[in-house]
Amino acid sequence: MRSDLFETDHEDYRRTVREFVKRRVVPNMGRWDADRLIDRDTWRAAGAQGLLGLSVPVEHGGADERDYRYRVVVQQEIARVGAAALQSGFTTNDDIALSYLLRHADAEQRGRWLAGFVTGETIGAIAMSEPAAGSDLRGVRTTAVRDGDDWVLNGSKTFITSGILADLVIVFARTGEDAGSRAFSLFVVENGTPGFTRGRKLDKVGLHAQDTAELFFDNARVPAANLLGEVGEGLPALMRSLPLERLGIALSAQFSAEAVLEWTVEYVRQRRAFGKRIGDFQAPAFKLAELSTAVEVSRAFLDRCVREYNAGTLTATDAAKAKLWATDLQHEVIDAGVQLHGGYGYMMEYPVAKAFVDARIQRIYGGTSEIMKEIIQRELIGRSLRPRRRPRGPEPPGRRLRAGRYPAR
Repeated sequence: MRSDLFETDHEDYRRTVREFVKRRVVPNMGRWDADRLIDRDTWRAAGAQGLLGLSVPVEHGGADERDYRYRVVVQQEIARVGAAALQSGFTTNDDIALSYLLRHADAEQRGRWLAGFVTGETIGAIAMSEPAAGSDLRGVRTTAVRDGDDWVLNGSKTFITSGILADLVIVFARTGEDAGSRAFSLFVVENGTPGFTRGRKLDKVGLHAQDTAELFFDNARVPAANLLGEVGEGLPALMRSLPLERLGIALSAQFSAEAVLEWTVEYVRQRRAFGKRIGDFQAPAFKLAELSTAVEVSRAFLDRCVREYNAGTLTATDAAKAKLWATDLQHEVIDAGVQLHGGYGYMMEYPVAKAFVDARIQRIYGGTSEIMKEIIQRELIGRSLRPRRRPRGPEPPGRRLRAGRYPAR
């Protein structure tokens, strides 16, 4: 069953994206993995081809295109060739860092920062996680204290996507003493800020070409003009942005699963064992039939989520469901793909092996699968188990004893 998500304009745009991927991505993927970095020329080339910053207003050089389906096309075409690290970097830039700026930056800040997101000259990052605070954002220890015309930041962040290359980093910091939702704010820390340093480039299991780093703030002086939004609005801002972040992760998982399924089907059609194709054996054929069905059903739900996002009605719970389901499915498809490739599935020269190591983070970042389940069950159980008014009349026999209350003597 074909997806009906896209229209003619999206398919026209796809041709541009596909050509970029063919010329600028496929030939360089091996070098990026070896360098543990995607060069800036690639970002600039993507900007020149119109792959970045589509949602930036026209007055800042963008197309003011809020139809998220164009971003979906970019994600899909990059996933087709297994360039998960580039996909992650572009998603962090457009769906997270830029999204925060579009939602919370004032006119002066927009004038300073938005144009670079269109050209690829500016790479953004979001700094939330800390060595002792991942999913529990209320536990962050990085502080920001007002000092005259500046805010002084102290603390550290880790697992920061694009942490090495980023020209500006949106930092989530504590600005209040209590642990309430109004105790945190967002700050844009620019490259070259005194007291802001980058630590080591982290050595990850997968996504080798995506630079991930530790960041340190030692009395880093950030101008008051770099406060993003209002003081105390940091946590609500994060909560409003998480659905898009999780939708982006879900889509990357979906498109990775689709690509790996396609590679695996092609492999079992060609590879022979015991005198016949691997695909002619019932066990692998049935497994692929199950996975094909699951992938198509999953795509229908994610297409609906994209439409809901475009309409402004995608809920945090539905985004959590999308991420939970799609990343679990991605894991199942890739694991089966490796198995059906046999020994070749364990060789990094085969894209299924690269997909295997690149995909493991999907069920961790953007909120772990366990956090997604927590979000879902809170709405589900909270809605379905509301206290009911006790019926009038005598209690059923034995009820008082089970409740621990004894009859009066």
